[in-house]
Amino acid sequence: MNLHTPAQQIPRPPCAAPDAADPFAATGEPLRWGVVATGRIASNVTEDLAGLEDSVLQAVSSRSQDSARAFAEKFGFSTSYYDDDGVTGYQRLFNDPEVDVVYIATPHAQHHEVARAALESGKHVLCEKAFTVNAREAAELIDLARANNLFLMEALWSRFLPSVNRAWEIIHSGELGEIQWVQADLGFPSDHGSTHRLWDPAAGGGALLDLTVYPLTWALGALGFPAAVTAAGALNDDNIDTQNALTLSYEGGAHAQLTSSLVSSGPGQATVSGSAGWLRTGSVLHNPRELTIHPHQGEQRVETFEQAGRGYVYELRETTRCIQQGLTESPTMPWADTLNTMRLLDGVRNQLGLRYANDA
Repeated sequence: MNLHTPAQQIPRPPCAAPDAADPFAATGEPLRWGVVATGRIASNVTEDLAGLEDSVLQAVSSRSQDSARAFAEKFGFSTSYYDDDGVTGYQRLFNDPEVDVVYIATPHAQHHEVARAALESGKHVLCEKAFTVNAREAAELIDLARANNLFLMEALWSRFLPSVNRAWEIIHSGELGEIQWVQADLGFPSDHGSTHRLWDPAAGGGALLDLTVYPLTWALGALGFPAAVTAAGALNDDNIDTQNALTLSYEGGAHAQLTSSLVSSGPGQATVSGSAGWLRTGSVLHNPRELTIHPHQGEQRVETFEQAGRGYVYELRETTRCIQQGLTESPTMPWADTLNTMRLLDGVRNQLGLRYANDA
């Protein structure tokens, strides 16, 4: 697959907070947050959101009244919304004038519908990865945010972690020389039942949208977007990709090999190799607490990292700071990177024969 994308875009480290040692510290006027969905990831992210000095937990929505109320009580939201009288809980939340920004944690296939409703209601949006199911949906949301002068960002939390940004700093410092190859994997044997979102075609299930973005982050961080991608994988009877292997090829000869799986486990590490040395993450690669740096000329060293909260605070701080500063997109997670990633994944799906209902 040849990729017709703009010139390679190397991700940049996020702007440092005024007090980088404390990402929970306020950077401006408080923002009133709404959270859409009450599942595991919403709960984990909200734990960090509750700790931000400049956040107000305003409202949460769920399809279920009991779930919405229990989540609101657990974290201290002022209001809870749920599906009622033909109106979805999330639309009722978006109609609330007390909400400034929403975090969307629904399954992948619902991201476009929910984020579009939020933007049409005048809300800033932080949307979980995978941002959408396909590039068409991503482009529509970006155009809508641009037209309405609203902030929109994909919640790819790894790109904001201190350890990942330190790795990219080392990679682009020249210490490792010219980067020639990247190897990264992430997998686990999922024992969730067939109705779980990971195995549900209607939810956009499968390894590609749920896991591949993490190994891909390391290839993009080290080498940028590739000139071509070759993909192989396995589909089950429900047309869900159980695992996939991608080879990214770059002008000049560099390569990246990426693997993700829902049926097998692996070391969950990333290795970046250059002409003057290599770097390897500790496990797991999407939240490493350790980096091993091995220059060909010099001593190997290990750098370790502390993490604030559950690790989601860094993307929340970036979202908050950008909105406070009147930005519509993050310089760390720009719209072009999100859109080009979805284009890359569309190309992979074409090779695997993988389609979703949202593609219709």
